[in-house]
Amino acid sequence: MKNLFNWILRLLVKIALHLFYRRIYVKGKENIPKNRPIILVANHQNALIDPLLLATHTRLNPWFLTRASVFKKALIAKILHFIRMLPVYRVRDGFSTIQQNQKTFEATFEVLRRNGTVIIFAEGTHSHVRNLRPLSKGFTRMAFGLKEKYPESEPVILPVAMEFSAHKRSGSTVRITFGNPIPVDLPPSKSGLLTKKVEQTLREMVVLIPEDNYEKNLQNLIDAEVDLTIKQGVNDYLEKGIIDYQYESPSGLRNKLMKLFHLPLYWIWLWIKPKIDDHVFYATFKFLIGFCLGPLWYFLMIWAIFESGQAAWALTFFIMAIISLFWNKTPQE
Repeated sequence: MKNLFNWILRLLVKIALHLFYRRIYVKGKENIPKNRPIILVANHQNALIDPLLLATHTRLNPWFLTRASVFKKALIAKILHFIRMLPVYRVRDGFSTIQQNQKTFEATFEVLRRNGTVIIFAEGTHSHVRNLRPLSKGFTRMAFGLKEKYPESEPVILPVAMEFSAHKRSGSTVRITFGNPIPVDLPPSKSGLLTKKVEQTLREMVVLIPEDNYEKNLQNLIDAEVDLTIKQGVNDYLEKGIIDYQYESPSGLRNKLMKLFHLPLYWIWLWIKPKIDDHVFYATFKFLIGFCLGPLWYFLMIWAIFESGQAAWALTFFIMAIISLFWNKTPQE
């Protein structure tokens, strides 16, 4: 029952993501190993959107390591575990809680022993900044702990780069790139070398805008309409001033029409927005509003077609709402 529920949920979320985003490109799926324990290490730029994309755009049925603070209520904890999430305790949660991470590692060992997949965002935090923060050592501890407990296991680290043309907006472009798997073939005493190897691999995959003059460089890239989701294009422009991968910025009309024909959902977003302290969660809340309440809005429009006495107007509005949803495209940011 749990597997069936997760399969249906992933299918619905995948459909919703393709309605929320203009394009979702996936590259390198052939690099995903078969019948191997996989520790998937990805950069983290867009809160809950990142794990949702990874869970729905591979054949994997991954478990996720999630900050422990969201597991505080027993009911929520049960729901999160049901959808394959495990808590990770950090120093900021209190030193006394760190030892509870051992239970989480034991749970991941059992997942990986069955050639399952665990996803970890090793930067430890999320940020809209187009860069890569230093990686924590949690994934190497997991890999070597698995080999110690189950010496016959052969885990791999699978690096993944995720890029967004606009982190906060619907109608934007997403690019997911799976790198070559990295075998865990070093002794535990060399775990630092494995961390550096994975970090270097991700640096070669993730779009990196230098921290010096970051805002100016980002604005120059946007003004030149360089596709911010393509590393080679960003590098060529920053290093040589060459534009070889272009993003055609649309007018604001497309997004305005989408908001007009989904006005109740947009009003709900405007009501929730001031209550969100961390702007990295903007896209997450927009997506959840659409995922949870979008079907209700469309049901009401269909009801109006048959019951309102204004079938022609209601049908026209319904068709325009669908067109605006698929036509929606937003500029980069």
